[in-house]
Amino acid sequence: MSYTSRLSIDTAYHINNTDSVSNIQKVDQIKDLGILYDLHLTFKDHIQEKINKAYSMIGLIKRNFIHMDSRTFVMLYKALVRPHVEYTNLVPLQKRRYRGY
Repeated sequence: MSYTSRLSIDTAYHINNTDSVSNIQKVDQIKDLGILYDLHLTFKDHIQEKINKAYSMIGLIKRNFIHMDSRTFVMLYKALVRPHVEYTNLVPLQKRRYRGY
C-alpha cells in the first residue's frame, strides 16, 4: 500500500527467500492502532466505521434499557458511545490543519 493523493502506482513487491519468492499482496486499506487508512488518506472509511459503531451502541442502549431517566441515559452514553466517537477522531483533523483547510 502506497499513500498518495494522486493516481496510484501499480508496482509489484516480493520477498526473496533462499528457496522461493513470495509476492506481497496489495491492499486498498489497512488498520493500524485503530485507525483505518486508505490509499488516498481520506479517512472516509475510518469515519464511517466510527459512526456505525456509535449507532450500534446507541441501539444497544435503546434495546436493553427501555425505561430509564435522562441521568441514566447520559451515564450509559458516556460509558458506551463516547469512547468510540472520541478515540482517534483527531487524526483526520490533523491532516486538514496541515494542509491549511
